[in-house]
Amino acid sequence: MKLIPTRIPDVVIVEPAVFGDDRGWFMESFNQVRFEAELSKLGLPAPRPFVQDNHSCSKAGVLRGLHFQRQPHAQGKLVRVVKGAAFDVAVDIRKGSPTYGQWAGVELNADNKRQLWVPEGFAHGFLTLQDDTHFLYKTTDFYAKDCEGAIRWDDPDIGIEWPLQGLEVTLAPKDTQAPYLRDSGAC
Repeated sequence: MKLIPTRIPDVVIVEPAVFGDDRGWFMESFNQVRFEAELSKLGLPAPRPFVQDNHSCSKAGVLRGLHFQRQPHAQGKLVRVVKGAAFDVAVDIRKGSPTYGQWAGVELNADNKRQLWVPEGFAHGFLTLQDDTHFLYKTTDFYAKDCEGAIRWDDPDIGIEWPLQGLEVTLAPKDTQAPYLRDSGAC
């Protein structure tokens, strides 16, 4: 496993070691000891234990996010795509952080097998690039409706460069009505 820093130091791409031969391939999708050791090499703290796994399936053009949970149920997320492709984004919403309001994004797909570590204090969202995209993520806290929040996916102050070419974006009503970061009451 190799961790690749993004333009926000706390958000990292996780690149697994994949072993392939004429039968197919094998990879370790998560190893707590290795993950924590690699985070430590980058000077990053170990996350709280993962307590919930989520799985979504979406057609091309579905944009989910930008979602977050407030304390006391803030969530760190380790996300990956096992079928299809998605552009995955983390936005720093930690007030007082030197990267507050900045974003990092990466394409996750079934071929590159990459994952993204999104720590607590970040909003998260993704845009599916292919039909039948299966998105999996581990979280460090349970979902708590009374702690959930959302930020507009197209907030001009954040300026996410979504790869929208040829896609008709589909949003949930709560995402079309989400406030801008400055009005969101985020972390």
